[in-house]
Amino acid sequence: MIITALGNWTPKPGRLLEWHPVQPALDAALKAPVHPAPPSFLQEDHLVAAAAAAARGDEHHAYTGVATEIDGSLDRDALSRAIAAYVLRHEGLRCWFEVEDGLVTRRLVPIEAASFAPSEVGTFSLDAEFQTYVRGRFSAEATAFDWPGFVVGAIERAESFTLYYGADHAFTDGGSQALVISELADLYALEIGEDAPTPAHAGSHLDYAVEERARAATYGPDSPEIRAWKRIFDKNDGKMPRFPLDLGLAEGERGPVRIVERHLLDADATAALDRACKAAGARISSGVFAAVGITDYELAGRADYFGITVLSTRHLGDYGQSQGWFVNFAPVAFEVGGTDSFSTVAAKAHDGFEDAKHIAAAPVHAVLGALAADGTLGSELAVSPNMLSYIDFRWFPGVGRPADARGEHFTGEGRTSNASMWINRDADHLYLVAQVPDNDVADESVARYHSHLQTVLETVAREGDYAIRVPETIEHH
Repeated sequence: MIITALGNWTPKPGRLLEWHPVQPALDAALKAPVHPAPPSFLQEDHLVAAAAAAARGDEHHAYTGVATEIDGSLDRDALSRAIAAYVLRHEGLRCWFEVEDGLVTRRLVPIEAASFAPSEVGTFSLDAEFQTYVRGRFSAEATAFDWPGFVVGAIERAESFTLYYGADHAFTDGGSQALVISELADLYALEIGEDAPTPAHAGSHLDYAVEERARAATYGPDSPEIRAWKRIFDKNDGKMPRFPLDLGLAEGERGPVRIVERHLLDADATAALDRACKAAGARISSGVFAAVGITDYELAGRADYFGITVLSTRHLGDYGQSQGWFVNFAPVAFEVGGTDSFSTVAAKAHDGFEDAKHIAAAPVHAVLGALAADGTLGSELAVSPNMLSYIDFRWFPGVGRPADARGEHFTGEGRTSNASMWINRDADHLYLVAQVPDNDVADESVARYHSHLQTVLETVAREGDYAIRVPETIEHH
């Protein structure tokens, strides 16, 4: 599995097939009763924003998808049954939502509606033709306001087929996308009588949403987790983290997204980086943050690193194999100025990252509510932070099987004011993907930043450490 730009997905030509619910299923979905489970906090924010965007007539980009290649001729009926089995395993995928005056209502489609059938929609011969088709399909169909909020399709050829899946972000996250394509491939293999693992039990995202609300209610302004957020924001002038270099945008401005990808280290160098991190008393995840903190310091003079990271919340219940949005956000903060080496910063980053894991026990919406109430954030509540995510894809259940090895994960590409990074490790390499504004200034800044970050990581991998240079201008908080 690799994260990449949607434009880099260029499957071989073939017959385009789409799977849709049969008509009785669509009729049942339209009459689906209201379900009392609230949306999760992230779902609620997303749905309200998506409804406002739809009202403005904006094109829908808030989806994410994944694709793979399957050997052998396609058994259409078997894939229909596999899709139904997949939907029945994940209660959240039987939902659709309504938003009125900012209030979100959930509707749950009955289990009898999990019935799908394929239809042929033509062929293509050029990559550009396919990109136009698939982007249009995701934008039109992978939305949360009709059922289903996901799309499944295939490109059928004589001896193989491409399988793809996309969903509105309300129903998925990065971990879910890493799970889904292997799960669909396994369910299909079982349907055609091949040997494949039976997918493990999956918990319900509806249960998670209920539990999240109850958990949030246990936190108040004096909770240690919220006080930790407040201390970090107070130290950083009450500002959300921003990319340290010029992105060619005015304050508050957003620009069209361009996906930037960069190979950082091969497998051997990544293993060497891992060893250097351990020698410093850290993990490679903390080492990645340390290298980013050093880059911020050396290029922009930021003596104290402050970032927002994404952490999985699947461990809070039986959600390891579940489809849904199972994440929370937490601050990572540590000192870089006054240190002289990567190994020293890595130890500090390790402490900062471990603190973030503890802070992340509090749902971020409980935190933001408290920080808004005491005036810590104010207008910054409307600012999207520059984020850093680290994922090790070697530990996902499908690793080592063809569907995962051939998998490509991509997102919709809207507008951004940031240059957030997703730094990932797999069996082959360490690499980054970033969503950056598509302009010349951002291109130059991001290329310079990523090149410097790679130099730090390569040096640590090669020499076991990195000597930090003091920039001419140091930013103090």
